[in-house]
Order: sequence, then C-alpha cells, then structure tokens
Amino acid sequence: MENILELQQVSKTYPKSNFTLDKLSFSLPYGSILGFVGENGAGKTTTIGCILNTVCKDGGTIKLFGKEMRDADTDIREKIGVVYDGDNFPGYYTPRQLSRVMEGLYARWDDALFQRYLEKFDLPAKQKIKYFSRGMTMKLATAAALSHHPQLLILDEATSGLDPVMRDEMLDVFLEFVQEEDHSILLSSHITSDLEKVADYITFIHHGRLIMTVSKDDLIYHYAVMRCRESQFAALNPADIIAFRKRDYQIDVLVADGKEAARNYKDVVIDHVSVDEIMLLLVKGEQV
Repeated sequence: MENILELQQVSKTYPKSNFTLDKLSFSLPYGSILGFVGENGAGKTTTIGCILNTVCKDGGTIKLFGKEMRDADTDIREKIGVVYDGDNFPGYYTPRQLSRVMEGLYARWDDALFQRYLEKFDLPAKQKIKYFSRGMTMKLATAAALSHHPQLLILDEATSGLDPVMRDEMLDVFLEFVQEEDHSILLSSHITSDLEKVADYITFIHHGRLIMTVSKDDLIYHYAVMRCRESQFAALNPADIIAFRKRDYQIDVLVADGKEAARNYKDVVIDHVSVDEIMLLLVKGEQV
C-alpha cells in the first residue's frame, strides 16, 4: 500500500448552515506529513470528522490503512492518534489520572513514554488540566496521542497557542515521528510557516472544495507570483494563470513555474513567495 489515508469524492452537507464539503479527494502517503490548509469555515474540521467517522459523510469513500473504518474497527482506531483544536480532556483530571484512563482505552498505551513526554514538554503530572494554559493543554494532547504508538497522527491546529521555541520543539517531534516509514501525519494548521518547515505535501481547501494538492517543494521552489500591469496581464496565456488578484496599481498572478514564466514574460516582475501569500491568492483571488 502506498497511502495510509485516501479520500475519494467525500461529501457532507449541512442544510441549516448552507455548507457543503464538495467531493473532496486527496491522499496521504506513508512516511509523509500533509499540511491541510484553508480559512476558518473551509471544511477542515468537517473533513477530519469524516475521516475519524465522528461525522457521517453523505457520499464518497475514506480508506485508512487500505480499508474503510467502521464503528467496530477498534484495531484501526488503535493506530490513530488525534489532537483536536480545543479541549481534548476533562479539566478535573491530572495527567497522572489521565494516563490511567488512557491505559484502559488503548491496548498499546505506554505510560513510561507518556511520562517522558510530560517531562520533555515541562508538564506537571499532578496538576489538574483545568489550570493548564492553552499551550500546555495542546502539549498534553500531543503527548497522549503519541503514547499509544499510533501510525497516523491527525492534528487539528496542534501548534496553536505555543510560543515559537516550543512550536519548533513540537515540529521536531513530528519530524522524528515520520522517520518511521509506516508513520504519517495529517496536520491542519493556520501557521503556514510551520508547514513550510515540516510538510511534504500541502492540500488547500476553500468553501468545502479542493483547490489543489501539491508538494511543498514545488510550492517553495517553483510556484511564483507575477506582478503585472493591466497591459501585461492582458497578454498572458490563460493556461499559465492559476489564480490572480487585482491590486490598486497591479495584478498579482500565481503561476506554477516561476522560471518558465520568466522566460515567457521577460518584462514582468516575478517573486517567489511564502505559502501564506499563495494561500491568500488561492482563497481571495479569482480564476480565469
């Protein structure tokens, strides 16, 4: 098997909110980190719910480890570690008490590993979780997710609320995790600089629809933005334009190959830009 996770034509509609997850398809290879990017309300959390079978999809297929997961498939759930964006555990527990609870839930729960993560993340084992800061609760959730030896981590804004030093340490933990060839991570994050550091692939969604899935190296080294005047924009080949956005005195145009664009349009300024700017162009820009 090449992919640890596969989504094909996954759909989910919420009639009251008029939101639709529209035939979403992407895959996550073994040994990789996939950054999952989109604005608030784009459908990231709904997608994660469909993957984990906590949200009932309306159509499509989702395969984990090569098979569709049913409610009774505890063997598959054992292989997945999850960190949600929010409260992951009851506040009246201490981490020490939480470990005893988790030991009853997971056959491969490793208390010694959990204690090492508590020490690594500087978390007090005897303090109630309700007194933890947001950053501390996210570190605790990550420690718990890693301590039953999963193969797939699903992380919903797992680095939010952490200071830059701790975020960097957490990213190192994620990179260490995927050194095992049968391990992978789906990392939903608004912090695109984190994705630039660790992601192998990035999937962009907007209003419940897939915009693109592309390798991070392609985004950083090949994708570029052309800064065009109106006359220059009018002369572009529409096939070269992924998205564009009009400014006061220029039009920013996202292209897949900056070097080729430089050869074809010699008078246009071309910049290699961050994932952040690429996301803004994809989300707020227009297509031809």
